[in-house]
Amino acid sequence: MATEVSETSTASATRGMLTYAVVGNPNSGKTTLFNALTGLRQKVANYPGVTVEKKVGWCYSQHGKKIQLIDLPGTYSLSPRSRDESIARDVLFGLRADTPAPDRVICVVDACDLQRNLYLALQVIELGLPTIVVLTMMDLAKKAGHVIDVKALHAELGVPVIACALRDGVGLLELKLAISVADLKPVARRWRYAEPIEAAVAEIHEKLETDQGRTHAWAEAETLLQLTDFGKEEVAHLDTNLPVDRAAVTRWQQQFERDQFDWRRSIVESRYDFTGKMLDEALHSGPPQSKNFSDRVDEVLTHPVFGSFFMAAIMALVFYTIFTLASYPMDLIEGGFGALSEWVGKTLPEGALSSLLVDGVIAGVGGVVIFLPQILLLFFFISVMEESGYLARMALLLDRVMSKVGLHGRSFLPLLSGYACAIPGIMATRTIENERGRLITILVTPWMSCSARLPVYSLLIAAMVPDSEHGAWIKTGLMMAMYALGTLFVFLFAWIFKKTLIKGEQSALVMELPTYRAPMVRAVLGVMWERSILFLKKAGTVILAISIVLWFLTTYPKPPESPEIKADTPATEVVANTPAAAPAEGGTEVASDALANSYAGRMGKWMEPVIAPLGFDWKIGIGLVTSFAAREVFVGTMSIIHNVGDGEDNEQPLLDALRSDKRDDGSPVFTPLTCLSLMVFYVFALQCLSTIPVTWRETNSWKWALFQLGYMTAVAYGMSFLVYQGGRLLGFS
Repeated sequence: MATEVSETSTASATRGMLTYAVVGNPNSGKTTLFNALTGLRQKVANYPGVTVEKKVGWCYSQHGKKIQLIDLPGTYSLSPRSRDESIARDVLFGLRADTPAPDRVICVVDACDLQRNLYLALQVIELGLPTIVVLTMMDLAKKAGHVIDVKALHAELGVPVIACALRDGVGLLELKLAISVADLKPVARRWRYAEPIEAAVAEIHEKLETDQGRTHAWAEAETLLQLTDFGKEEVAHLDTNLPVDRAAVTRWQQQFERDQFDWRRSIVESRYDFTGKMLDEALHSGPPQSKNFSDRVDEVLTHPVFGSFFMAAIMALVFYTIFTLASYPMDLIEGGFGALSEWVGKTLPEGALSSLLVDGVIAGVGGVVIFLPQILLLFFFISVMEESGYLARMALLLDRVMSKVGLHGRSFLPLLSGYACAIPGIMATRTIENERGRLITILVTPWMSCSARLPVYSLLIAAMVPDSEHGAWIKTGLMMAMYALGTLFVFLFAWIFKKTLIKGEQSALVMELPTYRAPMVRAVLGVMWERSILFLKKAGTVILAISIVLWFLTTYPKPPESPEIKADTPATEVVANTPAAAPAEGGTEVASDALANSYAGRMGKWMEPVIAPLGFDWKIGIGLVTSFAAREVFVGTMSIIHNVGDGEDNEQPLLDALRSDKRDDGSPVFTPLTCLSLMVFYVFALQCLSTIPVTWRETNSWKWALFQLGYMTAVAYGMSFLVYQGGRLLGFS
């Protein structure tokens, strides 16, 4: 897309490219628009010092010119109420040293709700930056009977207005042409506030304008006027970056108070009055093409009883599909890693290098990568529910319970993110305005069973339940039970914290339900692609490194020389190198002794007395320790410990290895009761240590981070103990 760098834009000339900030209300289609423009040319990180996601992308003109786009967090106004909204305001004001000040702005407006969305557009225009207003979801607005006069909106606002229906690709070309215009200019404000406000902002604005000719000082001045307490962190941040005349701001605020002038309300009313008059000319309503479709569907899907049954049925379908449909590609992946293991074992001479690659790298990484199809299916369903608008209905259903246990209404999205990973879930709590609700949500979010637990659950459930006619349904029920158990304890401990540690006022959920719409295939596939890349990166970095370290710990020190075992034979190769004449059980016993004598074995033996009451042996203990880096590492650890995939005749699938594993007394290790106890432990254990620094950063306190680790570990141990010991008392094994 063509673009020229304006001579008046010194900042963009210095960088060599034009920078657009993409801003809009939450759920306005802002990120969809950003993805449509940038495709895969994106870089995602966090803003330094905070855990708000920073997404930057690029697009190119027909002449090779590069345009940078910054996808800002969703915000309803430039007077922020949450931390992520303050990031959007600061970037637009050019107050963040880590992010370039934008040269221009793309303001995304939901065509289905023009009056509320245009409020932010008016504030953005006040910035004095060249602005393009993009109307998204025009197809849905048309179905609802809205007829929007785009030319009239352009005439009233004075900025380019582009109508888009991104799901159909409508308007994208026009937008690309609009952002390529070289001489796009800012426009003067076309609405006025009450005279006292005009005078106050003009005085503050005069001081700001002297600071290197700030072009959007008017919006900054109006923002400062609304911030009444200079002791707050929010105001202190602005005070550091702007030449604030505190005396002038305080004097005007005091004068408004003496005059009993509700200036805050007056500012809001002025914008809404202008918006109302503008929409009188530009918006016309006719009969909807699909009359009340969403309302009729919501009568069922948001019903307290029928809606809950439907939600449970949807989740059952998700997990059933994960177990049945994913099994085919999982078998192919397992076969591929098995063939690779066999080829490497036959190609390389016996020794440490061959053992490292076969028993360490291939077994460890392959044991985790095999679960990639299940991860992709999970995120496919989550993305479809989000794109269709059903996730908002789930939030409404669950809020009836959440509000009673002390969770803020906005806690739903962070908790839902916890099903993917606890870290972004905790980060997502920044949208919660109530600090009490935010802290409670942070403390309980890791109990939402994340995708990293899915491989562990899948392995243990498969070890528990043999393949049979009804095996898939039994496995589905067990999987749902693990997810339900974690979710139940989220509500239970939120209620406990509400009554004990974290007391305060309760706030209600206020949210809008988006119109039902068909999911965008490109958006769904994009989510699956992004998650698969993240999963494979972890497999190729963290899990690979742990597999190599674990191979070393399970291989050394080398076992003593014997007729069956040579001095240079790694412990994990003992079974493979046992003479054919030796009995299989004897070879297994020698291998077990060698593994027990290794560094990993000694560590497991040391902790075995602590975990034995849970039904765990020392080998499981090794898996528990390594999985503190990442939960799914437990699967790779079991593959390495049980010498799965060594490429020799004794090669066996991991499931068979677990089912045949014996204790010192000859009894099986992975009994159904032990598997259930282990799954319950993984439901409740914090496990992933990277969660701790994130909790510390979000709460600004090591106290809460360590408390989270301590209480979750204690609950995990206690619940696992109750399951195992209670099961034994009832006669289960």
